[in-house]
Amino acid sequence: MELSQLPLVFLLISNIHSGHNEDIPKPTLTVLQKSLLFSGDSVTLRCEVDQSWDVWEFLWSKNSNHESTEGEIKTINSVKVSDRGEYRCRARIGGHYTHYSEPVTVTIYDIPKPTLTVLPQSSLFTGDSVTLRCEVNQSWDHLEFLWSKNSNIESTEAATKTIKSVKVSDGGEYRCRAQRGGHYTYYSKPVTLTIYGKPKSKVTIKPDQHVFRGETVTLRCDMDDSEGVTSWQYSWYKESSASVFSKLQEHTFSFVTESDAGKYSCYGVERGGSLRSHRSNKVTLRVSDRAQAVLSVSPQKWLTEGDSVTLICKVYGSSTGWTFSWYTVSSGNRYHYELPSDSSRGAGGNYTVSSAALNHTGVYVCTAERGNLVYNTTYSNKQPLWVTGVSLPVSLIISPSRSQHFTSVFLSLSCEDQSNSDRWTVRRYTDSWWLEDCSSSDWGSQTGSTCTISSTSTSDTGVYWCQSESEENSHSVNITVHSGVILESPVHPVTEGETMTLRCIYEYASPPYIRADFYKDGSLIQNQTTEMIISNVSKSHEGFYYCKHPERGESPSWISVTASSRTSRSDGLNLVIIGVTAGLTVTFLIIVFSTLLWCYRNNKGERSQSPSSVSQHQNSSQTSEQNQSEAGNNTLLSGDAHIYESVDTTINNGKVTDCLSGPSEHIYAEIELRSTSLLGKTSKSSDTVYSKLTLVTYQGPGSSDVTCTRVK
Repeated sequence: MELSQLPLVFLLISNIHSGHNEDIPKPTLTVLQKSLLFSGDSVTLRCEVDQSWDVWEFLWSKNSNHESTEGEIKTINSVKVSDRGEYRCRARIGGHYTHYSEPVTVTIYDIPKPTLTVLPQSSLFTGDSVTLRCEVNQSWDHLEFLWSKNSNIESTEAATKTIKSVKVSDGGEYRCRAQRGGHYTYYSKPVTLTIYGKPKSKVTIKPDQHVFRGETVTLRCDMDDSEGVTSWQYSWYKESSASVFSKLQEHTFSFVTESDAGKYSCYGVERGGSLRSHRSNKVTLRVSDRAQAVLSVSPQKWLTEGDSVTLICKVYGSSTGWTFSWYTVSSGNRYHYELPSDSSRGAGGNYTVSSAALNHTGVYVCTAERGNLVYNTTYSNKQPLWVTGVSLPVSLIISPSRSQHFTSVFLSLSCEDQSNSDRWTVRRYTDSWWLEDCSSSDWGSQTGSTCTISSTSTSDTGVYWCQSESEENSHSVNITVHSGVILESPVHPVTEGETMTLRCIYEYASPPYIRADFYKDGSLIQNQTTEMIISNVSKSHEGFYYCKHPERGESPSWISVTASSRTSRSDGLNLVIIGVTAGLTVTFLIIVFSTLLWCYRNNKGERSQSPSSVSQHQNSSQTSEQNQSEAGNNTLLSGDAHIYESVDTTINNGKVTDCLSGPSEHIYAEIELRSTSLLGKTSKSSDTVYSKLTLVTYQGPGSSDVTCTRVK
């Protein structure tokens, strides 16, 4: 210290000793860095006295503990949590001290590790909402939070991160950390979000969506793509009601009634979680009064031995889960039914007889059942099935020619027989009266082989056929009588390859044909038309056709298609050709013989021969012999004897001569007459007549006309 300063120092000391405390200085303590520090940071504190004397010594204390002598600046290069506290300082000269500075608190934190939480849970379905929260234990202000997914680039966001409608792409590993200034916390533990496709609830109804009063019905709710969920709690709704009527996966109606009908839906919620499925589509449950079995026959009910026939049993409006049983009506009792011996063939709904025999004749019914608690339908309608040994050449002709008729109209049924060998009676089978003859009943009157119904009624619906006095039967025809709308359809089975036209008729319309929708086996095939035409009919067109008008009702009709019988049709055509040919041939042969005989008698003795004519005659004889041989080879019949004649003549200007090369016009005729069996079988006759006439006309040299005829 310089001498010039000594008086001041001594004066200060003197003042201190004399009690002038107000002159004792008070240092100012400052922190050069921020007071919020993390472990490892550096901090500097400065203790300043207003008098800038070099003689000062500085004393530092923490939390009022033991003082340490240090310089004016106190630096801690790497702070620890233990370095935090309240710091003070003072200065001294010799034994004289200044006042203590105001305390300064230094706060030091360990580097924290945030906690990352997920609400409601880390397993989610698409469309769900999720919230991630990053929390730091220390209550710091002005923190920034950094988020990363799958260790990719961080984004600065708030402490809470919300995804309102998650997608599968939102799945992954999330982490977060916080920062303040240039200081960062540790990373949180990662949290993995798993996103599943949201499952769709699905309703199924057993045994079927269309059930009948008294059946046991089960509604079941299932989840599609429910990966990640082991247990569901279900909620069932009916129609648009907001109330839940069941929380089971399966809800059963033990005895369903019409009041249970309606639209049902369901959804699922994860047990112990908040995952929720989509709500299912609404599925309609229909409940009818009583199941009715319907029996039909294809292709027809009237058969010849060896024909194939199928009885088809269906439950109207429902086709799932049924087991069918078949019965025949016991003879003498229309209300007693017996199982046919081969009824097991009809378990699937089709009872097929591949080769009909006489013992298959009878009246058939069917029933159906389904469910664990067996539910039975009523007996079906009765279907007669007749098998005859011979298919007779008689047809039942209906007028008007259609299978359906209105009530209170005139109806004619005629038995047409080409041979007219027997008197035929019209018979019928109806559900009301069973077997009846037209000639001995009050439903119709018969004149000859024609039965007339003066005024039809619904009780006339049934199967009609012709029966001879020897109890031979024709093929049957189905006739339906009712009011309203009918379908104009063919009376007899349609043959494959033919064209079929269907029309819808309303009895009170004029004209009667109306626009309607046409159905086959319950499916719409043509709408709003007056007629439906099917060209080139095949077996696939067989089925249950009806037309439907939205206001006037509908009319069913079974259309039967038969396989085309080319052989029988060809035989019939051959029969006609043979008959016509035989008649023409015989007539022509008689004319030729008469002409030859007349010519021979008038020209006897005038024939002369020349060498050239003899040669020509020999050639003609050789040709005749060759034709005889060909005719013999072409003969289709066998027999014990043959009648064969050959005549070679020439008519030339009114004279009978041999056939020469000289005439200007030559007519050569050859007629062939074969006697064959009508059925194309080998004849067993002892005699066979075979005649052939060939007519040939040609122009040659000369002026005369010559007709040469050879008859064999």
